[in-house]
Amino acid sequence: MKKASEMTIEELGAYIDQSVLKPDFTEAEIRKYIQEGIDYHCATVCVNPASLDIAAEMTEGTDTKICVVCDFPFGASTTASKVSQAETYCRREDIYELDIVANFGWIRSGKYAEVTKELQVIVEACHNYGTAVKVILETDTLNEEQIQQACECAIAAKADFVKTSTGFITGYDSKGATNEVIQIMMDQCQGRIKIKGSGGIRTREHFLELIDLGIDRMGIGFKSTPVVLGLAK
Repeated sequence: MKKASEMTIEELGAYIDQSVLKPDFTEAEIRKYIQEGIDYHCATVCVNPASLDIAAEMTEGTDTKICVVCDFPFGASTTASKVSQAETYCRREDIYELDIVANFGWIRSGKYAEVTKELQVIVEACHNYGTAVKVILETDTLNEEQIQQACECAIAAKADFVKTSTGFITGYDSKGATNEVIQIMMDQCQGRIKIKGSGGIRTREHFLELIDLGIDRMGIGFKSTPVVLGLAK
């Protein structure tokens, strides 16, 4: 397998979901950072639902696709509400991937059957439109066993990815996608589901290390994308 340090900018960009999620962004800022995601050859631009029309306009005809977040960042809506949100977005038929926040309060409570059941109906709704699903676990709130069990929930629900973090959690030590957490997820999943790291990936060294570990995708904040790609001035 090619070492990350030997990859081209385009190859490295294919690992990135450029995060354009700050709720206080102006439209000008949204457009600026979506365009940067396109220019950096990112796999997707990850946007809030209110930015979907802008993202569709700007990514049309490019290799960069659209990822939308759902029930973000708390994951605490009812199952019916989550499904309704997901279907509303996916019905557009220009959504490549949807990142759904799992009910991590349920995960912390050991309600794994309920977590799986909820994810199953969301995944099915998205797959009906050809949209892949990433399940956000909010790993900073979980212990190792809970991370492992939550991965099993996502696998049982036939999700496409399991993802570490929203990047918006408060009240916890914000670690995000540490090498240790990613390794726990990889050891548990054993290739049965793809893995996305998000949160705390701000240096080129960390970014390249995660690629060499075998990660599938990373959510990178708009400020950090040029840094991890080695393009920062």
